[in-house]
Amino acid sequence: MKKFAILFLLATVSLAGCKKLLDVNDDPNRPIDVQEALILSPVEVAISDYLYAGNANIIAQDWLQATAPNQPNPGFWNYQTFNNTWDSDWYNAYVVCLNNLNLLNKKALSTGNTNYQAISKVLTAYSLAYATDIWGDVPYTQALNGTDMLTPVYDSQENIYKIIQSLLDEAIVLVNQNYAALPGSDDFYYNGDMAKWKKLAYTLKARYYLHLTKAPGYTAAAQADLALAALENGISTDAEDLKMTYSGVAGSENPWNLTFGPVTTKVLNETFVENLRSTGDPRLSKMVAPATATGLYTGKRIGAIPGVLNTYSLGGAYYAGENASNYLLTYTEAQFIKAEATLIKSGAAAAQPIFTAAVTNHMNRLGIAGTDITTYLAAKGTLTTANALRRIIEEKSTANFLNPENYNDWRRTGFPLLTKVDGALSDIPRRAMYPETELTTNPQPQQTAKVTDRVWWDTNN
Repeated sequence: MKKFAILFLLATVSLAGCKKLLDVNDDPNRPIDVQEALILSPVEVAISDYLYAGNANIIAQDWLQATAPNQPNPGFWNYQTFNNTWDSDWYNAYVVCLNNLNLLNKKALSTGNTNYQAISKVLTAYSLAYATDIWGDVPYTQALNGTDMLTPVYDSQENIYKIIQSLLDEAIVLVNQNYAALPGSDDFYYNGDMAKWKKLAYTLKARYYLHLTKAPGYTAAAQADLALAALENGISTDAEDLKMTYSGVAGSENPWNLTFGPVTTKVLNETFVENLRSTGDPRLSKMVAPATATGLYTGKRIGAIPGVLNTYSLGGAYYAGENASNYLLTYTEAQFIKAEATLIKSGAAAAQPIFTAAVTNHMNRLGIAGTDITTYLAAKGTLTTANALRRIIEEKSTANFLNPENYNDWRRTGFPLLTKVDGALSDIPRRAMYPETELTTNPQPQQTAKVTDRVWWDTNN
């Protein structure tokens, strides 16, 4: 895979003639005639690079105190952001990802290839969920219609969530049609294995059901039931992870490897590093690279005076090496979803073996010795009614290192416990601001939102 070539293709497919950042000038009703394979590959790269590892998630990881820049305040790390901070994220979500997925779906409809249709719907659900989780209300039902609709209204987040579930249901139906022609090497995620795409669709359904455990008009018990039912058909092995693999050669490095670079000054946060150290977590040496100058595991405290860059730790090779994979959704996460849903329905004792299996699975991924896993779990103790949710989410957060899902979990549960950084300009932010490009080209009432305002489903105290 040559990343530069792929991104060039993406630009030629999706950006030619585009004059605004919301895709209202590329008319999906008159798309360039490009085969499905030439659309799928670059959009999969874009989802991994620009959504999972893009600007919004980089900022969120600072807010979650997983990462920190070796820079003084102020900055987005101590909660100073502006509308134009988020321009690239909106562009990437709508122009680069959702528009190209719309083109993929239209092309697959024209050829009758239900497998590419299914993939387009699964990835549209993922991309749309990314957008609504950071902005709340976003355009969809009137969006992606080219010059026929230049100023699409924003759908409510509740309606967006219904659309997401419908897209995933439609994808499952399409996979079940067993169309003979399959994607191949153009599918970087699953190499055309439609059984895995189907399992992914069910697992995403479970993930998004749990997002609404505290949403107005929804109950935790009902959402847990839905999540558990979906997981019966979901991801069940590590081999079914949704991940993007990078070769590590120039032009195809893992984007987090580039983020942890001397130009960005991005390092690991003291909060994250010290949490692993203080709990005797055997994953410390696997997830954290020792500072090159000292050989010590040292994180940067946001708000503290910047130090010498090479005295701070970076992300370890498993998540931030040049040839590391981006893990968009894993079997380990599916196990934690099941543990939380089981806790809601059946209590801590029932959730215990699922929780234990989830932690064990993640440690096995990292090559932790069995005796160290046993010692760690014994020290953590048994789940109880009082501690179960916190422990499940804290361990899930560690296993989902650098995943934007951690920001959603923190907002909806309050875990991991965080306090404002030194020099904070506000409370810890709970959303992104709407981008400047939207304010100027498509004014909507929702655009007055501040970073401390909550999205619809975020009702956690």
